[in-house]
Amino acid sequence: MTKPHLLIIDGMALLFRSFFASAAMNQFIRLEDGTPSNGVQGFARHVLTAQNLIKPTHLAVCWDMGSQTFRNEIYDGYKANRPAPPEEMLPQFDMAKDVSKLIGWKNFGTKGLEADDLIGSMVEKWKDDAQITVVSGDKDLLQLLNPSTTIAFTKKGYTEYDVYTEARFVEEYGISPKQFAEVKAFMGDSSDGYPGVKGIGPKTALQLIQNHGSINGVLAALPTLKPGQRTKISENEEMLRLSHKLAMIHCEAEIAADLESLRLTEYTPALFNTVEEHGYRLIAKHARSIY
Repeated sequence: MTKPHLLIIDGMALLFRSFFASAAMNQFIRLEDGTPSNGVQGFARHVLTAQNLIKPTHLAVCWDMGSQTFRNEIYDGYKANRPAPPEEMLPQFDMAKDVSKLIGWKNFGTKGLEADDLIGSMVEKWKDDAQITVVSGDKDLLQLLNPSTTIAFTKKGYTEYDVYTEARFVEEYGISPKQFAEVKAFMGDSSDGYPGVKGIGPKTALQLIQNHGSINGVLAALPTLKPGQRTKISENEEMLRLSHKLAMIHCEAEIAADLESLRLTEYTPALFNTVEEHGYRLIAKHARSIY
């Protein structure tokens, strides 16, 4: 029997990507009441296209729920460097979830957690029961790769992806996916606002984990490291361990759904008419062109 194929969408990643792609050209695609909808219409078209390309049997969309998560509680600098979303973006967070529900996709979001954590928890919950493809632009998700899980990173447009399997990751990085968060702990992440070990970049961070296996392995081997590395790591051990906590995706969140509830049903002309009646003409037009 063929396993179900679950497509997990990083909703926030696709929404932001779609918003900024069209906002750069001042195209906000306003609804009749003047509300901008460019991010929402791009997000939904992207998901429809991904579904058509990847051919999943089941689909889930994961969302961040506000800017404060458990990571902010353990480090107040987490994502503190990110600017607030543009004014035209603000109404589109709820609109995107509404459109997703209207089309028939199941939304997931938990206060205090990021979409990454829900994606990780879904992978953990269903990795033995389904083939899983995650669509995102977030390289942190590489740590979730396993024999049944593939990650398709967005590239140009709606149809191009940089696809990672566990085998490709191991070949390119020379470590297991689960060790990726330990690499991130050393190198830090400027977009997420945590420094890791100052003075240690991606290349050295990867080499340290390749050679010593883990943060604890590196610390145990400190006397054998170059003096410069030894000093940097010993002076920043507390931040190193904190950065690891921030980099690790939390995979124990409760997912209040069974796999069967995510099964996709066939789209109908009536559904596309309803989407259009809600003002989302571009989504309806795109859907009719591929379904």
